[in-house]
Amino acid sequence: MWNTIELIFPYAISYTVPLLITALGALYCERSGIVNIGLEGLMVIGSFSGALAVSKLQANGVSGALWIGLLVAVLVGALFSLLHAFASINLNADQVISGTAINMIASALTIYLARNITGSGNIRVINGFIPKDIPFLSDIPFIGPLFFTKTYATTWLVLGILLFSIFLLYKTSFGLRLRACGEHPQAAAAAGVSVFKMRYLGVMISGGMAALGGAIMLLTFAGEFNGNVSGLGFLALAALIFGQWKPLGILGATFFFGFASTIANVSQVVPSLSQIPGVILKIFPYVVTLIALVLFSKSSQAPKAAGEPFDAGKR
Repeated sequence: MWNTIELIFPYAISYTVPLLITALGALYCERSGIVNIGLEGLMVIGSFSGALAVSKLQANGVSGALWIGLLVAVLVGALFSLLHAFASINLNADQVISGTAINMIASALTIYLARNITGSGNIRVINGFIPKDIPFLSDIPFIGPLFFTKTYATTWLVLGILLFSIFLLYKTSFGLRLRACGEHPQAAAAAGVSVFKMRYLGVMISGGMAALGGAIMLLTFAGEFNGNVSGLGFLALAALIFGQWKPLGILGATFFFGFASTIANVSQVVPSLSQIPGVILKIFPYVVTLIALVLFSKSSQAPKAAGEPFDAGKR
């Protein structure tokens, strides 16, 4: 049993990381008061822009192409998310419909562009990030093989963003203002906080992080842009709810979903899991997601003003 866990644990972590950074981005957005179900589309945008940038840079022999590709994905994702921000904040559009439109536009637009650029709907990256063992730490009994063996550099990047997010949201004035805009926007406006500005920032951070998640997925275990991210955006949204809109709760939820999904994906090549019908393992993460959402819906700690348009003239 231990050998099985040790075998699949590094893969579970690599699958968890894109989920985690995407769900963290959604946390910023919803804490500001904007619901963002366009995470799937934003991840697709990040995957496309990252793949295009990295493939072009690697073809020209540019060093650091992978990191530049991640940066390009973040910038493009943040800019693309302005569509959702403008519709939700300035036009007071239904935020669910706006997010759905983002998902539809992103998939169609990226596939169209990929076909015109490469002649097909796919963009392949020659070399992605390579998993490596952390010297000395990987030799620690029990812990080393699980957490410090075959790890990607992006894993530590995302964990650093997680720690920074905890500090930013709960220990700084920016975090206080952002959370106030999602809980009591009228009170925040009365205190001199620009609700529009904070919500725009929340949406743009969400777009950048979701795009980063799509690019990380591409450059670690996907290897090729094909117009979809296998539903990770919707799973990240479920993890946000499961984690009760808290960073550490999101970490636990995304790891659970990542581990369950990894088990489903590798079940046929792991002897101890091959005895279980594959269909049961494949539907397991989604069944658990539905059950978790039902159980936690009664004790939801969602921001009170999430999804509600802000009227500056209302008091």
